[in-house]
This record gives sequence, C-alpha cells and structure tokens, in this order.
Amino acid sequence: MSEKPIDTSVQDEELFYPLESFRSSAHVHSDKVYEEAKKDFEGFWASAAKGLDWFKSWKRVLEWNPPFAKWFLEGKINACYNCVDRHISSWRRNKAAIIWEGEPGENRVLTYYDLYREVNKFANVLKSLGVKKGDRVTIYLPMIPEMVISVLACARIGAPHSVVFGGFSAESLCDRINDSQAKVLITADGGFRRGNIVDLKRKADKALQKCPIVRSVVVVHRVVMDATRVSMTSGRDLWWHELMEKAPLYCQPEEMDAEDTLYILYTSGTTGKPKGVVHTTGGYMVGTFITTKWIFDLKDEDVYWCTADVGWVTGHSYIIYGPLANGATVVMYEGSPDYPDKDRFWAIVEKYGVTILYTAPTAIRAFMKWGDKYPQQHNLSSLRLLGTVGEPINSKA
Repeated sequence: MSEKPIDTSVQDEELFYPLESFRSSAHVHSDKVYEEAKKDFEGFWASAAKGLDWFKSWKRVLEWNPPFAKWFLEGKINACYNCVDRHISSWRRNKAAIIWEGEPGENRVLTYYDLYREVNKFANVLKSLGVKKGDRVTIYLPMIPEMVISVLACARIGAPHSVVFGGFSAESLCDRINDSQAKVLITADGGFRRGNIVDLKRKADKALQKCPIVRSVVVVHRVVMDATRVSMTSGRDLWWHELMEKAPLYCQPEEMDAEDTLYILYTSGTTGKPKGVVHTTGGYMVGTFITTKWIFDLKDEDVYWCTADVGWVTGHSYIIYGPLANGATVVMYEGSPDYPDKDRFWAIVEKYGVTILYTAPTAIRAFMKWGDKYPQQHNLSSLRLLGTVGEPINSKA
C-alpha cells in the first residue's frame, strides 16, 4: 500500500516489437486471424473447437440471447479426456506434463502417462466416496501435483470442482462449501509458505464444524512427518495415499454436454457474500485451449511456467486446462518468489530451462525493487516469451 499509484494511461505506453525471427515461426504472425473472425465469427470459433476431441460434434456453435450465451450446443466433450487421454496415444505419452518444485526444494515430474494413471485412480476414489455426475467437490490444497490430479479427476466424472485458495480462512472455506453444497472436501495436512507450515487441516476442521453436508474429507500427507499427529475424524477423514492404493486403474470419462458445468470459482468476497461464477465445459475449453496456444505461442518443445495459484481463474485456465489440452510441459511451484531468497523464480527458470514465463505486475514490481543482482545470478537464456496478467502494467515494469 506504500507504493505510489501506477500510471496506466495511454501516454505511458511503449511498444516493444518481437524480432522477425520470432514472428516468422509464431502460430499467429499477422492480422489475418482478426479478419477471419470478423468475416465469420461462428466459423472462426468452430475451427478453433476442432483442435479438441469431441465425443459428439455440436449442432450449433452459438445461441446468443443477451445476456445469456450457449456455446457448441448438443456437443459432447470431456475436459479431462482432452487434457490427458488424448496425449497418451501419441508420442507425448512419456513427455513431462507437470514439473513440480516444492518450496523446501523437493521436486517431482509426472509424465502424461503418470498423470493419466493418477487421475483415473483418483476419479475412482471419488466414485467410491459416492460422488456422482453433478455433485460438487471442494478442493483446498497447496500448490502440489495432487491439486491438478484432483481437478482433472472431478472433470473426468462430471463433478464440478470448487477450488478454494489455500491462503483463505476457515470462514471463507466454510462459506464456499455451503454455497456449493459440496459432498467431499479434498485438503492436505498442510503446505509450505516462506518456510512456515500452513495448517490447512486445522482450518478445514474449523470450517467443517458448520458444514454438515460434507460426508468425506480426503487428506494428502504433505508436511507432517508423523501422520499419527494429524487430527483425523473417524468415519469422515481418509488418507489420500491409502485410498489410492486400492483404487482401480481406469475410470471411463463422462460424456459431458458442452453446457454442463465444469467448475465453480468464487469471488474473493471482500464485500458481502462470495459469488460463485460457473464455467461450463465446451466453450471454456475451446477458449483456454486456443488462447494458451496463440497468446503464448506454445510449441511442443516449450517449458511453460504460469506462476499463479490454481485458486485463481488464471491458475485454472493457464496452469491446468489450457496448457494440458495443448500437451505442454508445465512447471508448478509451491512457494513464494522470495524464499529462501529473492532469486527463487530465476533459479527455477535456470533449473528447468523455462522458455515461457507468465506472472503478474505485482511480482514484476517486486523484482524491480529487489534489484538486478538476483536475475543476474542465473542463466535465463532459455526464456523466449514473457506474459503478464491480472492488472494494468506500466511500461517501466
């Protein structure tokens, strides 16, 4: 709050053009796409939709009755199938899907085939807990691979997910569970933030005192060395790893109508009651698929890192659904950019050869404040495209 107001007016604008060598090989290298969209709006989006796998093609691209729109009417699709299944029958089967870096320094790599197996198993776990198509599931996890697995497993069986940012309070979690009427909560014993443990299970337990609809709580063993020290309510709380050991290896993906709900994401709720925004399946998947491919000029050889949290819409769209539908390699980081030191982002870029970095102006202004010495400590030559989102950015940043 001590920062001076940022000038975002047009007078502050500067344009930085890409090199011709970049433009010539880019997915979008001219204004032709705008002309095509203007000439045949529905045809343009129908063409984009053909980049995804549909169980049944749509009969009508758009039904527009302001303020309501329906996309790809009568089309049948599954978001999880498009993010996982369709890649395992190609050379991407053993390509890295998720490269995960934990704040204390652990790392895991899940190939598309690894992700496929884990998602199928957890989808069967959810079914074993009585979750059916249309039932809501709340996810309250740190930035760990189980977040992605949980989201995709929900999408696989047609259970709308509601991800709640791990930094939110017990009261905020309670409000969102009750509003969505979620039957199942997925959480962890904790997560890491700036060297400290965020006690997610304790906050979840407090929230659940006022959430009678929740029947089952699945707990990921993340931070507590001795699992017996974690408070587990008999008959309600279940360990992720124990459930996964018994889960069948394959779960048939649900054929979802294009207008079926994929997920609910709540507003921050700074004033009044949080409002749940519903994202349906077909139109959302087409939008995130094509914008990820075009805006980030995403190629198969890229290592892509969006630094957002999955608790926000940017994380849903540009960590999970958009990149994975494109078969990308996605870096996922659990902690903050200044722990254990202010060069953590640049260390990760160097470590994994990140080629595309997508972050927020707030982070960029923090990097400026910290000084050039931190990025200069690392080899950042792998980077070829930078993205920013979430608020206006001034040209100095």
